[in-house]
Amino acid sequence: MKKILIILDGIVAKKLLHRIVESNTGDNNYDVIYMNDVILPVQKPSNFTFYKFDPTSKSKLSMVLDKNIHTEVLMALNSKDEMLSVIRNIREYKKNLQITILDYWGIKIEDPMLSIYKGIEVLANGMVERLPNVPVLAQNIGLKQGEIMEIKIPFGSSYAYKSIASIEQKQWKIFGLYRNQKMVDLKPTFVLKPNDIILVMGKPSVLMNIYNVIGKSQGQFPMPFGNKIYLFLDLYLEDEESVKKAIEEAKFLNNKLKNSLLIIKILRPTTVSIMNYIQDEVRHFPTIILQIEYGNKTFKEIIKEDIRKYNIGLLMLSKIMFKNKVELEFLLEFKIPIFKTGRESLKAVKSVAVLLNESGSYEQISPIVFDVATQLKIKTKIFDFDPIGEKVDQEKILDHFENLAKIFDEKIEIISNNDNPIRELRKQKDILQILPLKEKMFKKRRLFRFFYTNSDLISFDSNKYNQLLIPVSEE
Repeated sequence: MKKILIILDGIVAKKLLHRIVESNTGDNNYDVIYMNDVILPVQKPSNFTFYKFDPTSKSKLSMVLDKNIHTEVLMALNSKDEMLSVIRNIREYKKNLQITILDYWGIKIEDPMLSIYKGIEVLANGMVERLPNVPVLAQNIGLKQGEIMEIKIPFGSSYAYKSIASIEQKQWKIFGLYRNQKMVDLKPTFVLKPNDIILVMGKPSVLMNIYNVIGKSQGQFPMPFGNKIYLFLDLYLEDEESVKKAIEEAKFLNNKLKNSLLIIKILRPTTVSIMNYIQDEVRHFPTIILQIEYGNKTFKEIIKEDIRKYNIGLLMLSKIMFKNKVELEFLLEFKIPIFKTGRESLKAVKSVAVLLNESGSYEQISPIVFDVATQLKIKTKIFDFDPIGEKVDQEKILDHFENLAKIFDEKIEIISNNDNPIRELRKQKDILQILPLKEKMFKKRRLFRFFYTNSDLISFDSNKYNQLLIPVSEE
């Protein structure tokens, strides 16, 4: 059990002593030197011993120091001169005793065993942290450099409605969460919501970047999944037309989205002419990196290796890669969005399209829908079709999208009727469809297509539109 000496006087003495008593676990013994009875708590725990005298008195202070072997001293006094006097008196008796002081005057002492807690800075930081859009840092934990931070999830944030497991956490980590003024148990499948407060820890510079991304309501995709676009092309499977289209779409997204780099990965190069075309297309773009795989690695091996190596936020694949969907199921484990090219040109797209299905998954992808629409400068179309009246919470999810549209200041068009949703969707032109990425999409279809009732699966099997598939928590 440690013995701690506490020396108190002044305006913070009472509050500080009461806080120490409240935090008392019985694991320490305390000697308290004070001058005014006003600071004394109503209840005096048995492990506290109180001494009433002026701590600047060298003789009286020496009696307490000689009486007990203290491991450290905590001191808050009313004047700078008193503080300096007591420090000198302690040092005459104890050269290596750890001392922590509350300083309002800018005390500067060359003493390796003296810790100075700057009261004015603490007050200033506390006031500033009450302002909106200012990060809240743990000031006295760990290295005290801002490696622990509290962040509130605002409406419209790209982190809202995302599961914790789907958020890439490199050099930082979510370790606590408050909702409705209560701490909740963290699970990987837990979905963040607006007004949640998360506690994060990591490298201070990384945390500031994360804070900035979370706090912004638009223009962040492919964050928080990653900051690079990755286009994979197996030239042995592609024809010349599909390669050119994929390169064109990737360059378009690289120009429009807020990503740092476009990586184009080529597997099994075929003709010289197509390789010359690819190299010519990317030669003069500093934000595009061309990589050619000449080894015998498989698609799965390459993807697993590159996702570990790069901070990929969007994986682009041509429609031919989805011919055998079962082989792509492993992509789900990485929890990053997938862009599937369709027959339409992405440059001609006039709207982002969402065909509502299961309310939970569409709520999760809703911020991404408006984020992408914002960056591409196009409107959002919401298709609200329920021909057999089996979809629950449809009105609730519609209200959710309308509210988000106001937050993002985005144009939204809601198309509602009782017609067949897929038939109506096929009438549309120049759309980018955004879907939740789900495990069942990659399962083998055992029935004829006209027996399908799940609009997500039917849409996923279509190759007409370019599609953006966003990972969601399915639990």
